[in-house]
Amino acid sequence: MTQTLDQALTGISGILVTPYDGDGDVAPARLAPILDRALAAGLHMPVVNGNTGEFYALTTEEACTMVSAVVDLVAGRAPVLAGVGRGIRDACQLARESAGAGATALMVHQPPDPFVSPRGIVAYLQAVADASGGLPMMIYLRNDTIGTRAIADLCAVPGVKGVKWATPNPMKLAEAKAACDPSIVWVGGLAEIWAPSFYAVGARGFTSGLINVWPERSVAIHAALEAGDYAGANRLIAGMKAFEDIRAEEMNGTNVTGVKAALLALGRDCGPTRPPSAWPLTTPQQAKLDAFIADNALT
Repeated sequence: MTQTLDQALTGISGILVTPYDGDGDVAPARLAPILDRALAAGLHMPVVNGNTGEFYALTTEEACTMVSAVVDLVAGRAPVLAGVGRGIRDACQLARESAGAGATALMVHQPPDPFVSPRGIVAYLQAVADASGGLPMMIYLRNDTIGTRAIADLCAVPGVKGVKWATPNPMKLAEAKAACDPSIVWVGGLAEIWAPSFYAVGARGFTSGLINVWPERSVAIHAALEAGDYAGANRLIAGMKAFEDIRAEEMNGTNVTGVKAALLALGRDCGPTRPPSAWPLTTPQQAKLDAFIADNALT
């Protein structure tokens, strides 16, 4: 492994798709060429069981299968971040399985329970940490309305090393960062398009679904941002924005659809998405995707 976890957190967290076979079952071996290309391009940290991996469409058993398989496929070439979440017993089971499989750290999905409380999330994180035997954790924050004080409480839980900031609010990110231990790594959680805005207020690194399809472009964007070349980063982002625009359609319901449709078009079939995700792309959406692939000579 060429990078430590702290180094990898400031790089690209590449959210892998979950492949399915012809019967609709998880087929992790189909990730091999995708992972090989992404790691060769310079991906810092593969992420299994993230939202681009259709985490909420998987059973806990399927998620356990995926983390074990991805750790094996990565084979020590990079740290592996494993998503855990849902009900506390499912989250703890997946945390134990992820630790046993050899995951480097956990990405803890923000609980979607309608009656979630900030102090309840603290207890949730503590239980997950205990179940994993103390693996480092990244908090996946999709809702910042819990407030800066609550976010600081979450970051104070032993074992929390980073926050994946997935809300379109850079100023709240800056406020939360100032309120927390300076050792916490704040990662842009809304992919390449939002990365410059988040970098400007102190984030490092970003998450990416593009790495499944065009990892070289994602790595180039990261390099530009690390060098402080915002103009260069924005030019590179402009060249992949059409892909992200497709993924944002239908209330983000085509988010994973766009990635899997691109993989299918490029000869790396990972199966369809599962409902309630949209599948397949509509005819106009597919035309936009075909144009994006052609315009950028993707292979």
